[in-house]
Amino acid sequence: MKNIIVGTAGHIDHGKTTLVRALTGIHTDRFEEEKRRGISIDLGFAHLDHAGVRFGFVDVPGHERFVRNMLAGAGGIDAVILVIAADESIKPQTREHFDICRLLGVRHGLIALTKADAVDPDLLELARLETADFVAGSFLEGAPIIPVSGVTGLGLGHLRDALAALAARIPGRDPNGVFRLPIDRSFSLHGFGTVVTGTLLSGTVHVEEEVEVYPAARLLRVRGVQVHGGAVPSASAGQRTAVNLPGVEASDLRRGMVLAPPGLFLPTRAIDCRFDLLPSAPPLKHRAPIHFHAGTAVVHVVRRIAEDHVRQAPGQHLLEGLDLGRVPAQHAVVSEDPQASRHRDGGVRRFRDRVVVRPAGDARFRFHQERCELIVGKAQQIEVEVLFPQSVQLDAQHLCVPGSPG
Repeated sequence: MKNIIVGTAGHIDHGKTTLVRALTGIHTDRFEEEKRRGISIDLGFAHLDHAGVRFGFVDVPGHERFVRNMLAGAGGIDAVILVIAADESIKPQTREHFDICRLLGVRHGLIALTKADAVDPDLLELARLETADFVAGSFLEGAPIIPVSGVTGLGLGHLRDALAALAARIPGRDPNGVFRLPIDRSFSLHGFGTVVTGTLLSGTVHVEEEVEVYPAARLLRVRGVQVHGGAVPSASAGQRTAVNLPGVEASDLRRGMVLAPPGLFLPTRAIDCRFDLLPSAPPLKHRAPIHFHAGTAVVHVVRRIAEDHVRQAPGQHLLEGLDLGRVPAQHAVVSEDPQASRHRDGGVRRFRDRVVVRPAGDARFRFHQERCELIVGKAQQIEVEVLFPQSVQLDAQHLCVPGSPG
């Protein structure tokens, strides 16, 4: 069975969680506060088997305060459902989430016009026209725009069939590549111990296999593997995966860490990259503080412009570096590349990744229980395309990049 990870995107209260529940029968809000307030705060997960495809859904929060959580879920998706409420049309987080999907290189998706039962036909048609204009020139140009209702069930069959048609055009992930599982949750279950979950980006993980937690450099044994709640002997790329890890406390494993084969990655304090600033973003100066997102991790970094520029103008492309010298040691960013070379001839290995960076604004550090957190304001999105050479500085456990396997 083919496995496809689908993420939601869209403004707060446009019906993302309601839609996922209507499609799958699974309520993705896990916390009492989410249920009480009626808004999603963190990532939620569900699954659906349809037309020979197993869809894993990552439901993301729509509020601007939780864009950090949204990014943690969006990094591993194969396709997106852009959710737009027919009674409100395009809103600020519609634009922000759509920018993020484009920056992360998402190439497949469709559009759900939710709350279609709450508007008259004229308003529904107006929302459809505004939506088509909004996505023009993007990867969603010409994608199905499907009126739906999570309350009455209107359009859900059409949406499921559109997802099946979409899945047929998405290439499967490589189960034979390097095993990499960015952690998005860590918790303890009575009788099992510590469990971590995430979207398996590439490769396969087996029961009884030895894995390493990056960047903590901790070796652990896999006691059990589950996919969508069912125990399996192994999990492969493209599946939502839970891994049972004995011998470690759940509090020692955090979102942003990565499970991978032992000895494959090495930490670094700095990287070189090509930095593309969106036309809608404000100019950024040399040594501007920003937030660096990759996989499920987010870290605070400083830019080092490598060309003769004092600042970067909107729409401009620059070669520069990112200084991770102030990043808390528990955070990990591991390169993502299903085509990564595995040669042992000592040459340079190039890992291409899609990540997102946000200006930090007036960030203030707040230390609590040995964790460094940031209090930040609203920020524009920026695209960074990173090439990780094997020869980068390797002197601090901050950013993990490919190292010598031998």
